[in-house]
Amino acid sequence: MSKTVAVLGVGKFGRNIAKTLYQEGQEVLVVDKDKNAINEIADFVTHAYIGDTTDERVLNEIGIRDFDYVVISLSSNIRDSAITTVLCKELGAKYIIAKAVDNIHAKLLEKTGADMVVQPEKEAGIRLAKTLVADNIIDFLELSDEYSIHETRIPSSWVGKTLIQLNVRQKYDVSVVGIRRNSQMMVNIDPNEPLLQDDILIMIGSNEGLDTIHNL
Repeated sequence: MSKTVAVLGVGKFGRNIAKTLYQEGQEVLVVDKDKNAINEIADFVTHAYIGDTTDERVLNEIGIRDFDYVVISLSSNIRDSAITTVLCKELGAKYIIAKAVDNIHAKLLEKTGADMVVQPEKEAGIRLAKTLVADNIIDFLELSDEYSIHETRIPSSWVGKTLIQLNVRQKYDVSVVGIRRNSQMMVNIDPNEPLLQDDILIMIGSNEGLDTIHNL
């Protein structure tokens, strides 16, 4: 069953979110006061609306409380993003995801009602830094301050050993949830099967444990 998503602000981040969700079969409404921006994206979403999201009447008119998710992508204007977040919360928005430009902005959005705050530039920077300093990391997703998902090349000392022998979960507080082998993704992993030299491991667990594994 498709979800309904309102994307408020169609800068680069909002535009990419909206188009991707629509391509994935979701019902997407975009709102922006920039007529040209709305005209450019109108053919790639379900509905496009020209309006100022800091105006309560606009949010009422689009029925903001009826959407499964509201994405607020107005980080270039901190005042507008904060006001929009407050109004969406007061009008009964079910789940608000807001984009922030920095930690202070993120705290402001959290205080004003955002259920989830993202900092794409910061997260992209962390991801790049991780991949640069650890040659075996292919991709990285931070779940919280303590836990992450890593896609990483197998440590050389693990080649030929099984997950049972390695005792990964108990030893590192990390679970191997998938193995990419010969361009195939394996999720039903036999813990008694030896790991191969070219295996790519998908691991989820504590950052401390993951860092320990990368340093093996």
